[in-house]
Amino acid sequence: MVDDAAGVEERRAAGRQVLVAAGGQREAALGRLAEVGAAHPDLRQHAADAVCAYLRTPADGPANLDADGRRVAGRVLAGLLRPDAGASTVGVDLAGATLVDADLGGCVLAGARFDDARFLGTTSFAGARFAREAIFARALFHGAARFDEAHFAADAVFGRARFRGPASFAGAAFGGLAWFGRGEEEFWEDDPAWDTIEEVRPAEWDEPNEDDPGWPVAVLMGDYQEWTEGGDGARFVGPASFRRARFAGPAWFYKARFGAEATFGGAWFSGPVHLDQPAVDLADARWAGSADDEPICWPLGWTSELGLDDANEPTGPQGPSAPGDAAVLVPDGSVAPYARQFADPDPDVRRAGLRILGELGDARPELRQRVVDAVCGYLRAPLPFHVTGELTAAQAGEVELRRAAQRLLAARLRQGASAPGEPGGSGRPDERNEPGGAVHWAGMSLSLCGATLVDLDLSGCAVDHADFTAAQFHGVTRFDGATFEGAAFRLGGPEGRASFHGEATFAGARLDRFRTPAEVLGAVVFHATHDLPTPSS
Repeated sequence: MVDDAAGVEERRAAGRQVLVAAGGQREAALGRLAEVGAAHPDLRQHAADAVCAYLRTPADGPANLDADGRRVAGRVLAGLLRPDAGASTVGVDLAGATLVDADLGGCVLAGARFDDARFLGTTSFAGARFAREAIFARALFHGAARFDEAHFAADAVFGRARFRGPASFAGAAFGGLAWFGRGEEEFWEDDPAWDTIEEVRPAEWDEPNEDDPGWPVAVLMGDYQEWTEGGDGARFVGPASFRRARFAGPAWFYKARFGAEATFGGAWFSGPVHLDQPAVDLADARWAGSADDEPICWPLGWTSELGLDDANEPTGPQGPSAPGDAAVLVPDGSVAPYARQFADPDPDVRRAGLRILGELGDARPELRQRVVDAVCGYLRAPLPFHVTGELTAAQAGEVELRRAAQRLLAARLRQGASAPGEPGGSGRPDERNEPGGAVHWAGMSLSLCGATLVDLDLSGCAVDHADFTAAQFHGVTRFDGATFEGAAFRLGGPEGRASFHGEATFAGARLDRFRTPAEVLGAVVFHATHDLPTPSS
């Protein structure tokens, strides 16, 4: 019980000064909050609340940023959060806050809200402990982000978070749900959160090649929609490491996007897993779940193999992570000669992987949807450069490789032969017109939400279902004569809508069995000429 009225008044005065002062006066007030927290442990939460209130003040541009003040505030907050005998654990509400060079490494947080936060400079939560739910939904990390050895006792929510620099969760322990999947929040009809959803102000969506300002705050109605619906997950542009991370609950990376190396080497999974991105490396990773854990989804080229004894089980705060044997993740020989070429940094190796995947699907119908999913995963990988304008030789090569991946899909979804020179085709000039010149893969679905597509030509293709939510179409796009059982180009309303940055044609296309193209493409943005025909059937 706090009985020092002077300490309470000092905290209040310093808190007010932090919000209204500037420069040296603000930093002095922050220093007084640090002193109050050190002298009065029971006032630490109140002091932290005052610091958080300042960090939540809008920073709309460099002129309003006050980077020095935010650095000082971050250091003061870290001092209030680091463990101290006799002091209770402090929680933070930094939803929508802007932090600069935040170092909360080794801190203990009772509750943590960082949804819609902007982290400028380098950020560290290395060794931090989150006692309750940690929310980083839609957070934006401009620089390197470290969560090495962090411990999440409850759910860790990183849906729709953006990592523009390297991200490391090496050795992190996730006690609850590790949510890096689709970024929309799921609310039930009577959830009071509906009353405040309009107040959410996510960081501006200004990623290269992507034009999608609305959908970070899109929500799903829990009454009738499920987790598989919706758009993007966490977005990693730089290398991402989950090496030796421990997942006690579900490890959910459904619709996450990795633009560079993503290593899960030595990671330990104990529940449901959805990790299907082709760039992922799972060397020496282990899965200790049960047959009841569904779904389990690994990237093409990896499979689990039983045979690890109990002595090798990692031990966490509650003891061993899982009883009995664990399955080791090993290269999947059943899909040879494909050997994870999509994860290779060498574009020539990835190009060879495309050819191998095409031939593999041609020969083995049971693998075709998995091959399509892998190619779609590759196309969903974010690019760190603009695909239009002048490109370096390396960038031009990446764009052309993306076109080749698109052609591989189109050649096999189109009823008839593949185009000359495409993977799997003989290259004869008359091959496109020969019905038997290529294998048609019937009944395929495309998962291309958030993808950057360049000169996509799906003319004459037959597709089951396709998800183009928030996809970005650059160059000339062709859907003429294509038929879809159902195609989605937006989540609903203007949220998550696709954008066409060049000419587009839909002549004779059927985008949905029950809706006209105009209905399917409502709220989609066109930056160039296009047509919206009536269905052909």
